[in-house]
Amino acid sequence: MSSLSRELVFLILQFLDEEKFKDTVHRLEKESGFYFNMKYFEDTVTNGEWDEVEKYLSGFTKVDDNRYSMKIFFEIRKQKYLEALDKPDYGKAVEVLRKDLKVFSTFNDDLFKEITLLLTLPNFRENEQLSKYGDTSQARSIMLGELKKLIEANPLFRDKLQFPTLKNSRLRTLINQSLNWQHQLCKNPKSNPDIKTLFVDHSCGQANGARVPSPVTNQLMGSMPKVGGFPPLGAHGPFQASPASITASLGGWMANPSTMPHQGIPGGPISLSAPNNAASMLKRPRTPTTNPAMDYHTADSDHALKRARPFGLMDEGNNLPINILPVTYPSQTHPNTSYSSDDLPKTVLANLNQGSAVRSMDFHPVEQTLLLVGTNIGDIAVWEVGSRDRLAFKNFKVWDLGSCSVILQASLANEYTASVNRVMWSPDGTLLGVAYSKHIVHIYSFHGGDELRNRLEIDAHVGNVSDLAFSHPNKQLCIITCGEDKAIKVWDVATGAKQFTFEGHEAPVYSVCPHHKENIQFIFSTSVDGKIKAWLYDNLGSRVDYDAPGQSCTRMAYSADGTRLFSCGTSKDGESHIVEWNESEGAVKRSYVGLGKRSMGVVQFDTTKNKFLVAGDEFVIKFWDVDNVNLLMTTDADGGLPASPCIRFSKEGILLAVSTSENGVKILGNAEGLRLVRTVDNRALDASRISGNVAKSPVIGAYGASSLSAVPNIGAMERSAPVTAIVPLNGDSRSLPDVNPRITDEMEKSKIWKLAEINEQAQLQSLRLPDILLSVRIARLIYTNSGGAILALACNAVHKLWKWQRNERNMSGKATTNVPPQLWQPSSGILMTNDISETKPEDAVPCFALSKNDSYVMSASGGKISLFNMMTFKTMTTFMPPPPAATFLAFHPQDNNIIAIGMEDSSIQIYNVRVDEVKSKLKGHQKRVTGLAFSNVLNILVSSGADAQICVWSMDGWEKQASKFLQIPAGRAPNPLGQTRVQFHQDQTHVLVVHETQLALYEAPKLDCIKQWLPKESNGSITDATYSCDSQAVYAALEDGSINVFTATALSLRCRISPTAYLPANPSSRVYPLVITAHPNDPNQFALGLNDGGVHVLEPLESEGRWGTVPPNENGAGPSTNPAVASS
Repeated sequence: MSSLSRELVFLILQFLDEEKFKDTVHRLEKESGFYFNMKYFEDTVTNGEWDEVEKYLSGFTKVDDNRYSMKIFFEIRKQKYLEALDKPDYGKAVEVLRKDLKVFSTFNDDLFKEITLLLTLPNFRENEQLSKYGDTSQARSIMLGELKKLIEANPLFRDKLQFPTLKNSRLRTLINQSLNWQHQLCKNPKSNPDIKTLFVDHSCGQANGARVPSPVTNQLMGSMPKVGGFPPLGAHGPFQASPASITASLGGWMANPSTMPHQGIPGGPISLSAPNNAASMLKRPRTPTTNPAMDYHTADSDHALKRARPFGLMDEGNNLPINILPVTYPSQTHPNTSYSSDDLPKTVLANLNQGSAVRSMDFHPVEQTLLLVGTNIGDIAVWEVGSRDRLAFKNFKVWDLGSCSVILQASLANEYTASVNRVMWSPDGTLLGVAYSKHIVHIYSFHGGDELRNRLEIDAHVGNVSDLAFSHPNKQLCIITCGEDKAIKVWDVATGAKQFTFEGHEAPVYSVCPHHKENIQFIFSTSVDGKIKAWLYDNLGSRVDYDAPGQSCTRMAYSADGTRLFSCGTSKDGESHIVEWNESEGAVKRSYVGLGKRSMGVVQFDTTKNKFLVAGDEFVIKFWDVDNVNLLMTTDADGGLPASPCIRFSKEGILLAVSTSENGVKILGNAEGLRLVRTVDNRALDASRISGNVAKSPVIGAYGASSLSAVPNIGAMERSAPVTAIVPLNGDSRSLPDVNPRITDEMEKSKIWKLAEINEQAQLQSLRLPDILLSVRIARLIYTNSGGAILALACNAVHKLWKWQRNERNMSGKATTNVPPQLWQPSSGILMTNDISETKPEDAVPCFALSKNDSYVMSASGGKISLFNMMTFKTMTTFMPPPPAATFLAFHPQDNNIIAIGMEDSSIQIYNVRVDEVKSKLKGHQKRVTGLAFSNVLNILVSSGADAQICVWSMDGWEKQASKFLQIPAGRAPNPLGQTRVQFHQDQTHVLVVHETQLALYEAPKLDCIKQWLPKESNGSITDATYSCDSQAVYAALEDGSINVFTATALSLRCRISPTAYLPANPSSRVYPLVITAHPNDPNQFALGLNDGGVHVLEPLESEGRWGTVPPNENGAGPSTNPAVASS
């Protein structure tokens, strides 16, 4: 149906509603599938009209369309079942169980059995999970909130929850315009024509000399009495719901609205947070995003020809499992894991000597023992708190003074110093931001070791930069800053471009707190006069204007689960307040007791585990339980604390950093924190014993376990090409102080490093996955993002999916070698099979890409590209028939509707699935494209091909930025159709390049080659390689069946696994891995796809815990010249 026909349906819906043909309205809504009337749906659910509820839903989705749809139908039928039990009407309950709920047993048989057992209970509330079930009215209301949340998240309903903004009687207006136009064309127009029918064109009968009236204004068609439109009609404008809904949500904070230059907000108790029944949050339409749903026609749907069925690839946060709990009941507020004061980190574990007064701290989000520190003289440092080593250090220095504002240059000319106001890690820990007291914000990249790389310098504010925070609006990493110039600004981390400026504070802005609820992104800000404001990522002004307690300098923070909002501040008189906010009302919900009345400086605070608050005040550390206003306990941390110390929890809350009055930091921990610190300390001790460098113990960081200044010489075990050492970009070559020299020469000599050789099955844990299907060589292999399943694509175009079940032997439900998985097949028995029409299997290049939430896989085996539902195995759609055939697939990181497709003809097509259109065609390779990888940080696409060439493309205009050919070793004739793969490191800057002749590390976007590794000829070619999930190791499969485990930074061999260790002895067959994939959560687990069709999962022994140890540095023994790499 064309877009105009679709719009005509909306006009008819409006007309029918105005004429009060209610039943017809809802029937047309259902049959067209264009508009889901949430108000009508609410009414039918509230009234318990279950047959009508399902009948209406059937116009938009079916039970097995996706997990959201399944959960929607399950909740409805479960409620129907519980109401029958509650009457009690066991005959009706059995009927519902048999006819309506039985279908779900295919997907969760244990759940169905548990539901069935409710029949045996005198009162189903005896089931612990249903003990809070109230009366029917309450239960329906709670369930309705859950249903609305599911519907708004379901991609099939995307763009169907908003009725277009129309003026009243729009269809009548159009008809009048048509009649006026017909009247204009009359030869003898009358001044007052009599319109009696619309079935034929209008014409006037006789001449009267009247002038033709102007179109539109003259209502030729008599109007009927107007009635109210659709319940939400007129309020639903395209892409207008987001500001409106947030405006209403934040309206509760506007108890005392002030006169503001920006738009005012009506009050209302609609919350940003999801209340217990999620009702208020869910009443607003789904917020449109920059990632609209993809429109597909479901191949097997009865409605395929009737209407478009939008299909979207959801984000990973939207996996909603089916469970027996209806939803959280009102009495179940803020469920918390049971914690006691023993879980608080209150034992001093370490002392760090920073050397200047500490102003801000932040623990690394991944490596819990890495602490970032900023000081009053502009120094920043990264500490390994376990070994007490200072790993990296920078003092204040403007990188490009000439680019700075005149005001800043003048300020620095007067005094070239600045203090640090805030330090913060990015969410993945690869970047860190520093806000200084003079205009400047610095962003560094950190990849382990002692290296902080200059990434971005921003002249952000005039005067003091008070605070900064990282955020992901529109899935693009940004940094938010605020300052003395009363402004809040949002900057693109990749380019440094300013995206938004928010103005409205009347005093310097003190802090920012970005957050999101569902898909709504917003920022809280506070100023030194105690005003709190909130902003959306637009230019429409503040949505909130409220006073902080005591009108004080205040910081805000959310609990770890994002459901509770706290703030802490200190007034000019020194009175401090720490409170919890009621977001639905914009009022203080709870004020905690115990802070001083004469605090010196602004009290800092933090929260952890959704359970505890901590603040540094009156020379001690104070703790509260978030559900109790009274002080839980205090500790002086063995003394030496300032009046208002800086304070920071680690991510898991097992460590606590607090500043000291002697320019240092104390690390406190609980029992778990103590174990962690000891583990790191022992690891550093072991590394120091073998490294010969007592001053700097290597840290297992985000990019590397040791310095790259030296490369171990493996001798006969591997041949290494020359290497370029990675050095700090700013040329800062100062050596770090000897922080912890405690290893003696005798201890160093006590242990000699040795390559780990695994030759027997008893030396590792391995599992060949069970398979009842035809064994055909594995062409592609991947873990699901959840880590609980493995998907394989065989050369016969058939996919195989193995799932690990959650049970007593495998409580996590993750992939493991201890428990065999199930070869998953839906009840229909169908297989996910790619189109292979007119394609020779030996000529095809199989490829696939998995959606972030594991719901869908896009795949090709030489024919059309197919999109499969991972739950039902159904083919959702096929597109792009060859020639040319697709040879590699990759989703755009910011928009699942955009796919980069490598082609057989050497081109790369940037394809928009939603509009079924190729947006760009990239040409630069000479042979088929065999690898694609996106970098969100650099905003680039890196491609590789059978021509052994790597290309870099800008994601902005898809222009080629750089290209290089791999250096093929002398005497090696590469396969002309061989595959070259590329994969980004966690830092999204370093690229692993995999070719049959070599492994290589490149640095994007210039493609500088850092390191190469060449296999021995006796080992055969490299078949595949991949980074471990933490980017600390590289797993490589070779043609002789062996697996090599390398360090990720220097490609130094640390472990070799012989094929005899995981393959049964069979001299007559030559079995070896073709593909290798790493577990997404366990850095020591990987899986192999073999040429005999088998799939093996490998793990180290539990007693070892890892694949060998990191080789020692040999003090520069390795060569350090650039490898000669030919440039295109």
